[in-house]
Amino acid sequence: MYGPGSAPDVAARAGAPGEYPFTRAIYPRMYRDRLWTMRQYAGFGSAEETNERFRYLLAAGQTGLSVAFDLPTQMGYDSDHPKASAEVGRVGVAIDSLADMEILFDRIPLADVSTSMTINATAAILLLLYQLVAERQGVPADAVTGTTQNDILKEYTARGTYIYPPKPSMRLVTDSFAYCHSELPRWNTISISGYHMREAGSTAVQEVAFTLADGIAYVQAAVDAGLSVDDFGPRLSFFFACHMNFFEEVAKFRAARRLWAEIMKERFAAENPRSMMLRFHTQTGGATLTAQQPENNIVRTTLEALAAVLGGTQSLHTNSFDEALSLPSEKAATIALRTQQLIGFESGVADSVDPLGGSWLVESLTDEIEERARDYLGRIDEMGGAVEAIESGWMKQEIEEAAYGIVKQVESGERPVVGVNRFAHADEELVDIEPLDPKLEVRQVARLQDVRGQRDQGAVDAALTSLREAAQGKDNLLYPMREALAAYATLGEVSDVLREVFGVYEPRSL
Repeated sequence: MYGPGSAPDVAARAGAPGEYPFTRAIYPRMYRDRLWTMRQYAGFGSAEETNERFRYLLAAGQTGLSVAFDLPTQMGYDSDHPKASAEVGRVGVAIDSLADMEILFDRIPLADVSTSMTINATAAILLLLYQLVAERQGVPADAVTGTTQNDILKEYTARGTYIYPPKPSMRLVTDSFAYCHSELPRWNTISISGYHMREAGSTAVQEVAFTLADGIAYVQAAVDAGLSVDDFGPRLSFFFACHMNFFEEVAKFRAARRLWAEIMKERFAAENPRSMMLRFHTQTGGATLTAQQPENNIVRTTLEALAAVLGGTQSLHTNSFDEALSLPSEKAATIALRTQQLIGFESGVADSVDPLGGSWLVESLTDEIEERARDYLGRIDEMGGAVEAIESGWMKQEIEEAAYGIVKQVESGERPVVGVNRFAHADEELVDIEPLDPKLEVRQVARLQDVRGQRDQGAVDAALTSLREAAQGKDNLLYPMREALAAYATLGEVSDVLREVFGVYEPRSL
């Protein structure tokens, strides 16, 4: 039971929508002026197949693209590398060179579409390929909009698609900040991601704390590199999960906004209010989906999407009900998109800014999550910051312990999961799953070999030499990278140059 004593000084602490500390919303009118960007994360097989899915989703009313890349692309390997075998196009689209990127965005006007790319270790490469495609479409640099996830720190704790050690990886991040400030002023240079930590098993409080700790590390690294906080701060963005504890999730987003505003103003002396705004994308929980009774996932996703909207998200992806079984089918992706559209256009929740603001429950939970996350941030500061907490293995262990607790609760029945440990039945209706083309890898490798055979190899070699020299020095790496990629150097070739100079990260456990 929550009452007036549960959340004292609500009005003073929450403030007004669109005003510091942005607890209630980052914009004064929020969805009354413009709905959140509706994205569906998509990418599978070849660039041709993914392009077809993109154009289908845009025709169905999606308002932004979100690209999933296959594992070799994420890890900096070309499709013909031995380590890429059996992984080409499996969990996302395969991108080896500019030729693939041109096909991926064929007949998609990049002046009119915002594109989010879930890519980290090779984020700078994919950003530059996207820019090159936009240029060839005649799109001015100041009209190119979108986001690269580019959050390498959470890879060391939650996902594992890192290549280089943390320090050179951080250099790539800050180089992209500087590059975009000069070359792509409307690009969101990073999406500081709690999503993957939450999917790995973190609590909501850990998701907030560890995400903001990573954010602090990125801002400090950029400041140490000589960048002004108000030059890059307005282009920072965040990425959170939304799981099933409805009111906790709403409160989580509000607490994160308030904490980040304070961090940027007090710790980094930001003066531009936009530097203090925590703008974020939300994806509904993948870990909350079940392979059993998969159509129940439609309801789960709806509740999670509604919590994200009531929490004030700027962008949203709704998972498809069949994702616990396979890549999303066209039918499932359409239902997921329609879920957002029903919330946005029929439910009425977009008619009011922060409609749950003032709820004793929500305000109390907001205060509680803020204070518990603040405690974590203090502990991380005592360790020397997020990089030290990651390199020591501490942050990863915290997440693993939380995940183990969740597994025990599900197995004991303390945490109900409908269709799994409650209301389960033996006779499951089969769901059609998206097939994968067994000949995809052969075709992708053939195109890669054609690119290598047709390009100016001398120009590629010279550009890769320039990149190597920049990596050995202190110059911004994105300029020689762009030269190499424009000459049709491959993603793997560019990554290999950096592997030679930076080395490969080997994780350490407690």
